Amino acid sequence: MLETYMANDCGMDVKRDGNNLWCIAGGYDTKRPTLMLNAHIDTVKPTNAWKHNPFHATIEDDLIYGLGSNDDGASLVSMLQVFRELKDTVLPYNLVLAVSAEEEVSGKNGMERLLTSIPKIDVALVGEPTGMHPAIAEKGLMVLDMTSHGISGHAARNEGDNAIYHAMDDIAWFRNFQFPKVSSMLGPVKTTVTIVNAGTQHNVIPSECTFTVDVRSNELYSNEEIYDIIRQNVNSDVKARSFRLSSSRIDISHPLVQRTIQLGRQPFGSPTLSDQALMRFPSMKMGPGESSRSHTADEFIKISEIREAISIYLSMLRDLVL
Repeated sequence: MLETYMANDCGMDVKRDGNNLWCIAGGYDTKRPTLMLNAHIDTVKPTNAWKHNPFHATIEDDLIYGLGSNDDGASLVSMLQVFRELKDTVLPYNLVLAVSAEEEVSGKNGMERLLTSIPKIDVALVGEPTGMHPAIAEKGLMVLDMTSHGISGHAARNEGDNAIYHAMDDIAWFRNFQFPKVSSMLGPVKTTVTIVNAGTQHNVIPSECTFTVDVRSNELYSNEEIYDIIRQNVNSDVKARSFRLSSSRIDISHPLVQRTIQLGRQPFGSPTLSDQALMRFPSMKMGPGESSRSHTADEFIKISEIREAISIYLSMLRDLVL
C-alpha cells in the first residue's frame, strides 16, 4: 500500500528490497555528498491495555491514536512529504529517502540489508520521536546470556554447590561495577540484569543458573571492549548475542547539526536504540513526537507535531550545505 502510494500519488521512482523501500531525488551526481532521510515502518506488538483500536487511526482533536503513530509513523509521513517537496529541487547534495523494516527487532533484513542496495551515504537524518531536537549520540546495545555452574544435591542435606549463589555474586558485580569512561553526552555504560532462571524443584540444589544482562554502551567503548571487561570480572560463562549494535555519534560541528542549532534546536544524547547502530557513517536522530510515548498503550501523535516537523525539516534541508 505504501509503495503504491509513493509511486502513484507522490510521483516517486520507488525501489524495493525485501520489505524496504527507497527513492533517489532527481539530479543524482556521484561527485556530491549524499544525505539519507530514514524512517522505519515496523512496530512493536500492541499491549492488552489499549482502549483505542491500535490498528485504526483514531483522530480526536489534535491527536491521532494508533499503533506506531508516534514510533515511527509521524517521522515517516513527515519525511515522505519533505522528500516529495524536495525531490525535484536543485540541492548542493544528493537526497535519498529510505523506508526500512525490522528496526524494532534489529533484524538483518532491515537497514543492514537496505544499505547494500542504496548508493553510498555520507550522512543520515534518522526520523525517531525526539521532540524535533537532534540526538547527536545514541547508546548501543549488547545482550549477554550468562551461565553459572554448581553441583546438584538434596536440599535437605549439606551437599551440592548452589549455582544460584554463584550467579548472585556476579549479579552483585553488575549492580555495583562502574565503567570508568563516562560520556559527556550519553553518561556511563549501563548494565542491567533482566532475566534469571534456575532450578527444577524445591528440594534439588540447582547445578546451573542462567541470567540475561542488558548492556547499553556509550561511544567511548566498543561492545567488544565491554565484553572483555565483563569476562575478566565474573565467574559465569558469558555469551554475547551480537556485537553489531554499536553506540553512534555525530560531531557537533557537523553542518547538519549546526543547521539544527541555527533553528533553535537543542542537541542531546539518546539512551534508546535505533537503526543508527547499523550505520557506519555520521547520523543524527530527530523527529516529531516523544520517546516516552513509544511502545505504550494508546500511543498517539499530535497533528501539530507533524506540521511542525515538516516545516523544520524543510528549513533545515533547503539551506543545508554539506
